[in-house]
Amino acid sequence: MANQHRSTDFTEAQLSIIDELSALPFPEQEGRPGTGGGWSGPGYHVAVLRESQDFWDDRCEEIVEAAEKELEADLDALAAVLTARWGVPTTVDLWPYLGFDNPDPEIMAPEPLGFLSNVAGSMQMWQPSSCGRWLALAIGQADRELPFELLAAIGEASSLPV
Repeated sequence: MANQHRSTDFTEAQLSIIDELSALPFPEQEGRPGTGGGWSGPGYHVAVLRESQDFWDDRCEEIVEAAEKELEADLDALAAVLTARWGVPTTVDLWPYLGFDNPDPEIMAPEPLGFLSNVAGSMQMWQPSSCGRWLALAIGQADRELPFELLAAIGEASSLPV
């Protein structure tokens, strides 16, 4: 029961961050919005909702798997609430946004897709009909020794990944 209570508290706290970021205007320049340990820029917000331990000292498979499963459970709890609000999410493969198939290296993926594609393989995305934005959740890891992060990203509908 204590674990369920922690999960409910976590979900409510993270939904509060998501709701706050969803209501914030997008800034004209990159910066920190002061919410959820994240950052924002023209047309996007990103928040780190939770992170695991880092793996500098111990990268044994059991510890890494346990950390990833814990964040997956948190993502599933948040996804259930967001699905109740906005319907079933779309799974977006982030590989194409890395730009490996793009012959012009000057063309970069718009943020936050550029960042997300460098730390995660896919994301779950909702498009609330009333706000002209999309919202996504992903679990990412920038490097083997760094923590896993549960990320929320909000972008303008015009940058909607397909």
